[in-house]
Amino acid sequence: MTFGLGRSKGRFRLNSLRSRLMLLVALAIMPLAVMTILSGIREREHAIKASEENLRRLTGMAAANEAQSLEGARQILVDLASVPDLMGDTAKCTSLLSDVLDRNEGFVNFGLIQLNGDVTCSAVPLLHPVNLGDRTHFRRAINERRFIAGDYVFGRVIKKHTINLTYPVIDRSGKVLAVVFAAMDLEGLDTFINDINLPPGSVLATADARGATISRRPDPERYFGKRMSDATLQAIATAGQRAVTIRGEDGVERLHTFARVGAPALSDYTVTIGIPTETITSAARHDQLMSLLGLGATTMLALLAAWLVGDVLIVQRVRKLMGTAERIAAGDLDARSGIGYGHEEIGNLAQALDRMAASLQKKEAARSLAERELRAADQRKDEFLAMLAHELRNPLAPISTGAHLLKLLHSDNAQITQTCSIIVRQVDHMTSLVDDLLDVSRVTRGLVSLSTQVLDLKRVVDDAAEQIRPLITARRHRLVVELPPAPAHVKGDHKRLVQVVANLLNNSTKYTPEGGTLRLRLEAEGEDFVMTVMDDGIGMEPALVERVFDLFTQAERTPDRSQGGLGLGLALVKSLVELHGGTVQAASPGLGKGSTFTVRLPRYTQDVVLAPQPAGEQPLEGGAPLRILLVDDNVDAVHTLQLFLHSAGHQIEVAYSAGDALELAKAVPPDVCLLDIGLPDFDGNELARRLRRLPQTSGATLIAMTGYGRQQDRDTAMAAGFDHYLVKPVNTTQLSDILAAAAEANIKR
Repeated sequence: MTFGLGRSKGRFRLNSLRSRLMLLVALAIMPLAVMTILSGIREREHAIKASEENLRRLTGMAAANEAQSLEGARQILVDLASVPDLMGDTAKCTSLLSDVLDRNEGFVNFGLIQLNGDVTCSAVPLLHPVNLGDRTHFRRAINERRFIAGDYVFGRVIKKHTINLTYPVIDRSGKVLAVVFAAMDLEGLDTFINDINLPPGSVLATADARGATISRRPDPERYFGKRMSDATLQAIATAGQRAVTIRGEDGVERLHTFARVGAPALSDYTVTIGIPTETITSAARHDQLMSLLGLGATTMLALLAAWLVGDVLIVQRVRKLMGTAERIAAGDLDARSGIGYGHEEIGNLAQALDRMAASLQKKEAARSLAERELRAADQRKDEFLAMLAHELRNPLAPISTGAHLLKLLHSDNAQITQTCSIIVRQVDHMTSLVDDLLDVSRVTRGLVSLSTQVLDLKRVVDDAAEQIRPLITARRHRLVVELPPAPAHVKGDHKRLVQVVANLLNNSTKYTPEGGTLRLRLEAEGEDFVMTVMDDGIGMEPALVERVFDLFTQAERTPDRSQGGLGLGLALVKSLVELHGGTVQAASPGLGKGSTFTVRLPRYTQDVVLAPQPAGEQPLEGGAPLRILLVDDNVDAVHTLQLFLHSAGHQIEVAYSAGDALELAKAVPPDVCLLDIGLPDFDGNELARRLRRLPQTSGATLIAMTGYGRQQDRDTAMAAGFDHYLVKPVNTTQLSDILAAAAEANIKR
């Protein structure tokens, strides 16, 4: 049988209509199930109560029968105590007792006990003298002057399991002369039990005052004289008329009731009958099991009926509705349910679904028309932008040429020269705007083709920073560039990527007040290179962050923001980055808190042939030779820089860890120390502090070489004792100026 609804009809799911219908059926049957279980419990309790009543009746009957036997024995002893021949000649006494023994079944001996305990007369011949002075029942008969039913004993004369019944012989003056006794065979005491029908596994037993067994069924011989279990004895002492459940030595749990044998003046015996609880409850359990089976069959039939009826009346129709809804969701707005509209829920739902499909069909037609009109308007906009850019470029060219010509012809006239410079700058600005318009037009129409090759993003950043530097200088901004020490290889168009970085820097420059700070960081992250451009400018509202890369989007202008623009730069950035397979995101904590732009470009991980270093970085020339300690854990970087410094005639000592550098500085005191910050044992800042404390290097020139370019890293290094801070890759022209100054200082000293 399969359960469920729709495509997943192989599973039973509680959230399907049919399963919920079955759940309702199950809930309806639940009270019947509870009543069946409760009825079974009540039947079990009733069976136990009925068994308790029967047990009490049987136990009372057994106790009455045993009491009757004891009463018969008492009467015999009373009669014997009144016969004169009992206290006369021993032969006559023996003959009398033998005759009494022959006439009374269930007894194994009769006898007379003198006050000193000697048995002087016995129905069973004595093979040797017997003294019963230590028997409790003998002493009690004398002391209490009444009939005593003694505890279990193993007869010394007859060698059998017995109970001794005693009665005092008293003369006319009330003096006790002797004690007459009867030894009752325990098997004889138990004969009446055969008339009682007990279930298999039941136990009927009699205990004396000490708790010893004097009667038992079944297997009496095994238990004669054996002490009953502690649980049974405790129940005898405390249960009274209550029924008690006791687990026997055989591990069977039985329901016991107890009854005293006769009045206290007759005996101290107690009878108990135990019936296995399994036997008591088996009939009730069988009835309950049959009831549960009937309930289970009824439940299964009800659920099956609910399943089949639910499939025909509900599930199949709902599947039609689901299929129609899926077709509508897939775009088939002509789909209809095909279900008749009746005055019931599913029919009403089908009617509502068909109406919705018809309404969506009308709206889709209207949307398609609006989309075609919007696409046509967008195409006309692109054509207009392209034409506008084209028409603006034509007059800009002669204006720029005329300005340069005027500047050449009137170079001696400061006013004309200044005016020409203004014209050139403004023409350049307008040209940049026109270029942006043309780029936007090409990108939006898909006309941009990339000339891709393997590039080092570090060079792209250098070129972009150099391109934007005049604007940064004019607004007195501070640009902090953080580049990784290793090449950052990507595949792309060098010119377009420079345009991306320059536009981001230009945007930060325009919206950062004079004297602000711009930070550009490039780092590897997973399979991408991540470039982050941050500023401490005017920031953006959340609404502007969401649309900052849209065309013609700009922050609100303020009088202090003299740089213009059409809101095209960031739109170009997004388009060009996506053409390179990357992503760009903007973020801002809020107005006045700066902005952050993050560009991700895929790393190029194949083998790359490194391009030669740009021409401008020439080997160091000039200056006196210096002893230089070069400390870096990058072997390749150390090797290339060592060759470069050797070419200038300097003496170079190399260490790859801070610890080795300290030992080398002590042995060969350097004039200049070129130290990497990130060293394997402890960093370059700590090394600088220790070098400053050494007498050999306290006056040396310390130069930091590192890939960390943040201002806080620069401040930390200068506080540690560095004289100069260079960001990798080191500008050799700047390095040569520093070394020349160090050589000149050495000469003066």
